[in-house]
Amino acid sequence: MTQKLCNWLVFVCALAIATAFAVPAFAQMSEVKEKPPMYSYVSFWNIPRAQWGDMQKANASDQSILEKALSNGTIVGYGFDQNLVHQPDGATHDDWFSAMSMAGLLNALDQLYKSGVPTAPVLANATKHWDTFYESRYYNWHSGSWKEVYTGGASFKLKAHVPDSAIDTLSRNFIVPMMEKLLSDGSIHEYEIDTESIHSDPPGMFWLFYVAANADTFDKVHAILRENIKANPLSAEAFDSMIDWSAHRDDLVRTNATYK
Repeated sequence: MTQKLCNWLVFVCALAIATAFAVPAFAQMSEVKEKPPMYSYVSFWNIPRAQWGDMQKANASDQSILEKALSNGTIVGYGFDQNLVHQPDGATHDDWFSAMSMAGLLNALDQLYKSGVPTAPVLANATKHWDTFYESRYYNWHSGSWKEVYTGGASFKLKAHVPDSAIDTLSRNFIVPMMEKLLSDGSIHEYEIDTESIHSDPPGMFWLFYVAANADTFDKVHAILRENIKANPLSAEAFDSMIDWSAHRDDLVRTNATYK
């Protein structure tokens, strides 16, 4: 279990639970409440390495359309990712955008389809492609644009006996207070805790994504994680009791992102 928790993408939940078992510094924070739903569309692509340069050109075409959608309030953020940890059948790239309504998401997607960008040769040559719709009620960000930063992601599946409401419990009491602290000190630019709004994965899945300000962020949080696990070993058992680790996966990508 300790080795699993030392994975840098698990640090948030483990550290937050560790802090909660002690007298948390977050106790004086205002109560965490869920926000109006934010919806995100993510399109994943497996692009042959020789065409990665062409993918950047396709992203530039997408960006002009998404920037207009951001300016008129259709969406609240968008970005492009390049995977840094490759799997044989996994994605090499993805592009995404977020809106405060499903209508906003679909309207932006419609504009992309009408532009002809999705039929660009580099995308037609993708060896694999799939899309996901996410919904988040726990999220926050700094306004601005960032290039060549890093996004960390982790997927988790609740054990069969754990109700879906446990995601809210984890978010409100553990994950969000830690994320807000990292956001306030500038270590991260954005975070969100997602579930699927259109389901293609098993029930009980949820995802944590955050945009790190720089590579130093991961060293910082990894050191804090080790200290808290050592000080509060029971916290690891608490988190372990809720999570089916056989379904856990991590992501690390290089990101260009813009948030309104």
